[in-house]
Parts: sequence; C-alpha cells; structure tokens
Amino acid sequence: MASRASNGQVEAGVTGAHWLNDYCARAPRGDVLCQATGPDRAAWDAAFDELAGVPDTLAGARERAQRHADDIGTAYRAAGEKEERRWPLSPVPLLIGAEEWRGIAEGMAERAELFESIITDIHGDQRLVADGVLPAMLVTGSPLFLRPMVGLMPPGGHQLHFVAADLCRGPDGRWRVLADHLRVPVGAGYALENRLAMGRTLGGLPSRVNVERHAPFFAAMRAGIAAACRRAEPRIGLLTSGKLNPSYPEQAHLARYLGFLLVEGADLAVRDDQLYVRTIAGLKRIDALWRRIDPRLIDPLAFDANSTIGVPGLVDAMAAGNVVIANAPGVGVLESPAFAAFLPALGERLLGRAPSLSSIGTWWCGDTAARAQVLASLDQLVIGPAFAGPVAGMPDGAVLGASLDAEARARLVAAMALRPQDYVGQEVAELSTMPTACGAGLLPRPFSLRVFAARGGDGRWVVLPGGFVRIGDQPDARAAVMGEGSWSADVIVHGPDPVEPVSLLQPTDSVELRRNPGTLPSRVADNMFWLGRYLERGEALLGVIRVLFGHSISADTGAALAPATVERLVTIIADTGAAPRPPSHRRRDLVDFAREAMESVDGWGSVRAVNRMATGIGGISRDRLSADMVRLLDAPHPTTGTLLDRAGTLQRRYAALAGLSAEHMGRTDAWRFHDLGRRIERALAVTRTLLSVDLRRANAEDLSTLLDLADSQISYRQRYLIGFARVPVIDLIALDPGNPRGIAYQVETIVQHLCKLPVLNDAGIAEPQQRIAARLTAGIAMASAERVDRGWVLEINQQLQKLSDAIATRYFLQGAQALREAGLTLA
Repeated sequence: MASRASNGQVEAGVTGAHWLNDYCARAPRGDVLCQATGPDRAAWDAAFDELAGVPDTLAGARERAQRHADDIGTAYRAAGEKEERRWPLSPVPLLIGAEEWRGIAEGMAERAELFESIITDIHGDQRLVADGVLPAMLVTGSPLFLRPMVGLMPPGGHQLHFVAADLCRGPDGRWRVLADHLRVPVGAGYALENRLAMGRTLGGLPSRVNVERHAPFFAAMRAGIAAACRRAEPRIGLLTSGKLNPSYPEQAHLARYLGFLLVEGADLAVRDDQLYVRTIAGLKRIDALWRRIDPRLIDPLAFDANSTIGVPGLVDAMAAGNVVIANAPGVGVLESPAFAAFLPALGERLLGRAPSLSSIGTWWCGDTAARAQVLASLDQLVIGPAFAGPVAGMPDGAVLGASLDAEARARLVAAMALRPQDYVGQEVAELSTMPTACGAGLLPRPFSLRVFAARGGDGRWVVLPGGFVRIGDQPDARAAVMGEGSWSADVIVHGPDPVEPVSLLQPTDSVELRRNPGTLPSRVADNMFWLGRYLERGEALLGVIRVLFGHSISADTGAALAPATVERLVTIIADTGAAPRPPSHRRRDLVDFAREAMESVDGWGSVRAVNRMATGIGGISRDRLSADMVRLLDAPHPTTGTLLDRAGTLQRRYAALAGLSAEHMGRTDAWRFHDLGRRIERALAVTRTLLSVDLRRANAEDLSTLLDLADSQISYRQRYLIGFARVPVIDLIALDPGNPRGIAYQVETIVQHLCKLPVLNDAGIAEPQQRIAARLTAGIAMASAERVDRGWVLEINQQLQKLSDAIATRYFLQGAQALREAGLTLA
C-alpha cells in the first residue's frame, strides 16, 4: 500500500489508484475529484494511471509537462515587468464529463448572445435605458463606453466574435461566472498550448477517455470572422501592441496556428476607407483584424488622440464596411462588474428568462436599496470598483470587507457616500479544489476556469471544449483571495463516445498547393534583416576579440602579435563602438578592453549589447522563428569560466543559430531578408579588416591575421603549401566566389536574393538595390588580386552601405513615408 508523509507527498512507485485514494482521504468534501462518480471517477482513474506511468512519478510528470510547455514557447509577462516568465503548468488536468460540460457550453453560448443583444441596443436604439431596465449612468458613466460607436453597425452585423468568462465551481458543484472578458479576451492560446504540452506528457489519455479536441473550435472561429468579410478568401490579421504585451507569446502562437498575419499598428494604413498592410510587395488589403489591443488605442482619430500604436482612420474603414474588427470597439462596457447586478433583469427582457449560467451575487451601490444592503453586510462581501480602474478608498482594487480595520472601513464608507455609483458589493465566492502537483505530492488547491466562445461561420456560437484553469497556491478557497492564481492546467472534456480526429488542415485532396507562405509585412522583413546583421556583427566582433586573445592576451600562447597588429585589432574593435580605446597595450589594459568589448552593458556596440538587440528581435518574431531559435537568442550571456571560455561559449551559440537559420528556416522571403542581413554584414566586416592593413606592404603576420579574421586559415592552407603570400590571401578573402567567408561569395548570394524578391513595377527596369548589386558584381568580376588596394576596398565598403540603405528604403517602413501607390493592390 502507499504511504504518505506529513506534507502530503506520496512515495514513488505506487499506482495511480493509490494516489487517487490517498488524495481523496485528505481533500475537502467539495473537491472536484472527491465528488466524481461513475464515468467521471473512471476518467480520473485513467488520468492518474497515466501520471503514474511517467518516470519518477509525479515529480517527473511535473518536470516533463513544464519542459514541453517551454519547448512549445509558452510564456507570459507580468504587468510592469520586462522579462518573460515561464508558463507554470501542472501535470494534473481538470476532467469534466460531457454531460456537465454541455450545461456550461449552453450557458456560455446563451450569455454571449445576450451580450450581443445588449451591446447592439446600447450602440443602437438604446431602448433598455429608455425603458428603465438599464441605468443610463451604468452606460455613459463607464470609461469603457465609446461614444463614437453609437449608431455604427459593424460589417457582418455582429459586435462580438470572441468572448471569454471566468467560472467558479462551488463546493456544491454549481458553476457560476466570476468575470466576463469582451474587450481583449486572453487565454485561448494558452489553452491550446496547455493541451499540446499535456498531449506529450500524458499521451495515452485522449484515447482512453475520449477527449474532446480543440481544433474544431478554432476552425469555427476563423470561419466566423471570414464570413463577415466581403471577400470570399479574406486576409485576416491579429492586431497586437507588440512584444511588451503581457500575452504576446500567446498571440504569436495563435497567429501561427490560425494562419493570421501578426501585425502592429505601424504595419497598417488606411487609404480611401480601405485597410492595407505594408508589405515588401507594396500594399495588400486586410479584410479583418482580430484585435488584441485596448479598443481606445486602435484609432487616434476616433478615440485616444495620444495613441501611437493605433491606425488612423481604422474606424472609418470599419464604418464603410471594409474591415471587420473582432471584437468591435465599445463592447467592453459590458465588462464592468456593475453590469452583473442587472443581468437577471436583462435576461428576462431579452431572453424571456434569467441567464442559465448566472453571475455571483452583485449589488451596484448606485442603487439606493442595493447600497443600503451592501453597507449592512459589509463584513460578508467583497467591495470593488463598479467600472475599470481604482477608486477612492480602495487604491489597490477590491477588498474583503471583513479584512478592513476601523479606520480603513470609515474611509471606504465616506468615499462611497460621495460617489456610490463607483462601487459594487459582491458575495465572497467559495471555490472547489482540484488535485495539484505541489512539490513531490498532490495537494488540493482552489481553481477557476476560463471558458471561450466564438461565433462560427453560420453565426452560431461555438464553445471551446475545455479552456484552462488557474490554480491558487494557498488552500484558502475564497476567489477574492486566490486572485490570478499561480498555476495553470489543461481542461479535459471527456465522454463515452470516440472523438473523430480533427485538424485545422484541410483534406489533402482539397488543398490548393502553395509554395509561398504568403504576405510578408515590411516590419517583419526589417526585423529579419537586422536579426541577420546583428548576429553576424556579434560573431565578427567576437572573432576579432578572440584573435586578440589568442595572440596577445592569453598567457598560454607563444609569440605575441607585433604592436602594429595589436593596434589594428584594437582599432577595429574600438571603431565598432564596443569599448573605448585602452590607455596602453599592456596585457592588463588589453584584458580590460576585451572584457568591456564583450560584456559592457552600457554601450551599444559590445557583444552583449548586440546580442541584446538580436534577442529583442527574436522576442517579437515568434511567429516566424522556431522555438529553438528563440530560446537560443534568449539564452543568458555566459558569466562563468575565463573570458576566453565565455567567448567560446558565445561562438558556439552563434554557430548553432547560423545552423538553425541555414537548415531549418524555409526558403521564404523572410529567410531571404535574414540571410541578406548576414551577407551584407559579413562583407562589411571583411572590408573593414582589409582596410586595417596596408595591402601593398602587408607582411606575413598581417596576412595571417587577415585569414584569422576572415575565418579562412584552413581554406588557405589546403590550397597553398607555401607560406603566406599577399596575392593569394587577397584573392581568397576578396575575390574567390568559392570562399563562403569572402566578399565575392557574399555579393553573389546577395544578387541571388535580390533577384527573388518582389519589385514594384513590371517595366523590367532594375530598382536601385538591384543596380547597386550589379555594380558590386562588376567591381569584383573586373578586379584582380594584384591590383586590389585600399581605394578598391573602400569603394566596395561604400557600395555595400549604399545597398543596405537602398534595401531599407525599398522594402522597410520609413517612418511617415507616404504609401507606395506603385504597389497598391487589392490582392
């Protein structure tokens, strides 16, 4: 039999049934597992059997689930923080039977349709206010009420396309709503990622308990947005505020999974009431946006004039019926907690009955009778803001009335007397508990369930079978105490019937073949280009530092470099802005100089600074890069070992990133811009090293150093048995198209990329970037190694810089640059 320690941990080697029985002996009576009977209990048995089959039992399952979540790229950012956190995933899912779930799903669909009717009235005839069912103060007094939306009918006739709600399960098994999310419903991507991670952890569970799948929901959601568009095959974007959005990793995953363009406001432009995305091929029409930013910020001409992340004219395009925005701006007015107090009456008016999925008890203090009831029962309620944002007497948000001391209570009562409409009282909801992996054992912890509903292609609401749970880290089961929770878990809806495999992929015989992944926004091309440049720049700088290490600084080397060569290397490093010049060439000064060039956190040119910029681009390119590449970019700067050891670690990381981009990135336009950046930066680095030497009078040490910096020592020695000779070295580094580290190879590759990229005219006339590349090609083809001198290298360097500028001007966003009419298209 299983034995149990005093902390609730179960010994390794026991079966799933032992775990289950041991847990139920300790869990509270309202625990969801302890109340399970019949098929529901059998499903829990199967889940615990799968958990027991994971090596190292529960600790191994928890580690495996977390590792799979990390591999998928699941992460989030807490408000006010710059760094992302790991997504905390418990390996124990919440299991809900199909019959019980049917009631939740029907209640969510009914609630979503009720909200659609309410917001349509608020933005339309406003009969609910006129007839006294809804207080006018609750609408016009809310900071979430957007007056410009009154009288505006969205394309397709629907205000809502996607909604979410937080549910709580009481100890009696009854499900109720804690909060509704309509403005920016977050979490569907996390539910999807939880399911992917749990599928890898408990791979045998879906077939054992007939787990409902997520793919049909997302397919329906995508079809619902498309159905509201005017074009049969619309282009849909997911509008994000960028990498600092707390759920940006989730948004990137959803965009990739659904096939949506991940766009920011700067990517978009409105012309003649039509929305376009700026791409490398010109303007491309956008038919719909799944909005994931605050609606007040989406259009500075309609709402907040200070917004820098919105799209001027977007609401006009929506009013003209040319772009669907899901959800429509203004629907967030229904998120106010005060609305929950009126939902029963609104349901009776619009549905003929109160909503079947009810909210927790709520009393709006703007009503005299409700306020008296709240004040009389203050110790039994949670007091919170009626609308968004903090209010007087509660600077940190909602509070438990029973937790207030006499002074705080008096301040709150006085504030409520001045503006009672700003407050609500809500019952203290008691939550059920579920088994949660804590340490090496299972403990009961309170949870809330986030559920998602989307409007399908036929206009009806579809509910995601599952969602995700948030779990508190303390046993206190009051919802107000649990807050946002500390853990998440997958939600499995199971039933008696086998589930047909469904994927977002269409049947193989009905798919129109494509070998182009689609539209590439200019911002993404810019990011890919500079990611390539930063990675190559960091690697080149590290190479110079290592040459300086290997010959002048390391105590293990033989003969040191000549002072003139050391000076050249120091100049190359200093000219990049990596570190100020050292006061002398003494070993200690050179070591300090090299350390700052590699690890300075204050400058803009050090290896660490360049890596930081590359990491920033990786963080906003999750929809374009593999999880492995993002993880390598985000790896911390090495801090252990000698400076030379740390340089070696970084060099190997650069090599791994280069291998991932060369062997794992599809040969798309995004990859071409990434490789273009690499090639231009590498060619520039080689020209800088050549310019550091007097090519006409270069000695053996100069030539050896040039080969080191161009990483061409092995190639040279394989070809030439003689010592270092000026002409062969220059030919290999500058003119040999077969040397992947030389200038000629970079230019040849650059020309190939430019020939594949789109042009804005069909007249057959070369664009500026193509003309510069042709000039570079001719300059290399006509040169001979004997005549290569400083003037020739300087010309190549200048042409490469002009080429980079021409590429940026042609393909990337240029601030307030006018729209390129030559590229205007309705494609």
